[in-house]
Amino acid sequence: MTKYLNVVVGLPVDGPFTYMVPEQYRDIVSVGKRVWVPFGRRNEIGYIIELLEEVKIPDEKLKSIKKVIDSEPIINKELLSLTKKIAEYYCNSWGESIEAVIPPGLKKGKVKLVPREKSEKIIPDDDFKKDFQLNKIQKKAFDSIKEKIDSSKHSTFLLHGITASGKTEIYLQSIREAHKMGKDCIVLVPEISLTPQACERYTARFKDKVAVLHSKMLNSHRFKEWQKIKEGNASIVIGPRSAIFAPVKNLGLVIIDEEHELTYKQEDVPRYDARKVAKMRAEINNAVLVLGSATPSLESYYKAKKGVYELLHLPERIRKRDLPEVQIIDMKDEIRKQRSHNPVLSIALQEELKKIIDNKKQAILFLNRKGFATYVHCIKCGYEERCEKCNIALTYHSGKNKLICHYCNFQKDVPEVCPRCKSSYLRKHGKGTEKVVSDIKKIFPEIRVVRMDTEATAKRGAHKQILDKFKKHEYDVLVGTQMIAKGLDFPKVTLVGVISADTSLNLPDFRAAERTFSLITQVAGRAGRGDKKGKVIIQTYNPEHFSIIASRKHNYEEFYNKEIKIRKNSDFPPFTNLANITFRGPKEDKVVSIADEVCDLFSKNIKSKKIEILGPAPSAISKVKNKYRYNIILNSKNVNDIIKVIKKTIGNTRRIKGVYIKIDVDPQNIL
Repeated sequence: MTKYLNVVVGLPVDGPFTYMVPEQYRDIVSVGKRVWVPFGRRNEIGYIIELLEEVKIPDEKLKSIKKVIDSEPIINKELLSLTKKIAEYYCNSWGESIEAVIPPGLKKGKVKLVPREKSEKIIPDDDFKKDFQLNKIQKKAFDSIKEKIDSSKHSTFLLHGITASGKTEIYLQSIREAHKMGKDCIVLVPEISLTPQACERYTARFKDKVAVLHSKMLNSHRFKEWQKIKEGNASIVIGPRSAIFAPVKNLGLVIIDEEHELTYKQEDVPRYDARKVAKMRAEINNAVLVLGSATPSLESYYKAKKGVYELLHLPERIRKRDLPEVQIIDMKDEIRKQRSHNPVLSIALQEELKKIIDNKKQAILFLNRKGFATYVHCIKCGYEERCEKCNIALTYHSGKNKLICHYCNFQKDVPEVCPRCKSSYLRKHGKGTEKVVSDIKKIFPEIRVVRMDTEATAKRGAHKQILDKFKKHEYDVLVGTQMIAKGLDFPKVTLVGVISADTSLNLPDFRAAERTFSLITQVAGRAGRGDKKGKVIIQTYNPEHFSIIASRKHNYEEFYNKEIKIRKNSDFPPFTNLANITFRGPKEDKVVSIADEVCDLFSKNIKSKKIEILGPAPSAISKVKNKYRYNIILNSKNVNDIIKVIKKTIGNTRRIKGVYIKIDVDPQNIL
């Protein structure tokens, strides 16, 4: 019988907290269950992390738990260990990490959810029902992974394979090998939009052993899948980053597809990176971790080069298919040719689109910017329409005929005259996905075109609906943002167009070149995956930039060799580690004052020269939702030194005198 226990709560407070157990609950409390506990002036959910027979605190000074919520633990000891590591690394409380693991439907003390409607049935992809014969290069990579699965030894592989080189088949056969050993598997994909395609493939091979978890599911359906996994009725879990917390019982293999993607980083507390968490979990379970990509992150490739990860290469496309021909179009020349200050489609791309229509094939056009026009400004006085709450230009959306802020969703009508000089010289500049669709329809009225961005896929199930129709060739052209840039496999797509390769290149971020190379290479890889050779057209105002030249050649090694020298000279990852501390508040002078105070504390607590302090300085987007934003960046070769000084200086503090503080260890986005 347990008289005392320790709990943690899902708040930014240090713990654990000790409580007495009333007699009626002493036989049923156990680690991993939830309990209601008095906490301050209200009751909170506590997560039991430890049972105690005796404590040094007198009973009269202890509060008692109010109620035991669960009949069975909802989080096992392995996940408790993992969440503790996450809390220590990402500078949040243990309870906050645990709440990232619990299904949303179980928040607020619920114990189960009953789906009111049937979940959408997954139709297996017949092309993936049977194992494909691996070629020699694939088999060599698979055998290396198989050896570690069979020996139950943790190892991390970086599977660097060009687009359409057969990485998916290696994943599938590795899962089959893990199954033979009685082990469970987790497969992470970078976007929810890729989940349906992955489910169709894995279900074809492994039938009802597949479960899916992602945030766009109804909470009741998500809970049902979570329960299916927890009870051992599913041994393969597919989903985006949060699926890494699936309650599998005997983890043997974790696969992270498109491991380079920034979407594996969580932006809310806990701000974990699913790649790093997967590594932690694989180590705890002696499981194998496979990171796959045609364009690995620089950090991962650097570790593979150094021997920290085992590097596996797939340098050729399966069935000896050729890589697509890539043509770079200098858009400065198009301005002259088309007599337009901002042409959307180059003459070459228009000609290739006509061939697509004539040959009854399909095309994908990529532009990492939604909307119709990037900004509206007056060519007479220079006035620019900007968000009233954020320091950013408003984007024109023709469908709604509104100017919209992509950060706070502020909306306003388009003015008929310039608000400043009252002239009629307001012009729409730049281009977004809506504008691309509009221009295509003007040039080719007969073409069937569909748009895929966060706006077009806001409704539940819209991702799958669009992709299913495109796969059935109900559309000729798919225009979209980065959600279409990777993982999709459509045999009839013979043309890929990159509308503006410069969108990500011009961002004020040290990863700008890497993102540009990756996006172009990935989207180019969607072409020519069938029997007919593909073609890629890259439109850019910077045709000489090394990231664009390397992407034209599909040459990751060339890009890596140039970029890694820049990173080393600049003292940026992978040679150092970063933490970004953002201060946010409605009064700029107060934000600056608190940031300066914390910066001074950092300086006092850093007793050596091992950590460099950058800032405080305004964020690249210095105002969002009427809140001013300033950053302090800590830079060190040892991430543990950074974590220690953050905990010593700030701890779990999230607010000082009305100024909010955000701590982001290993940030993927410093805008």
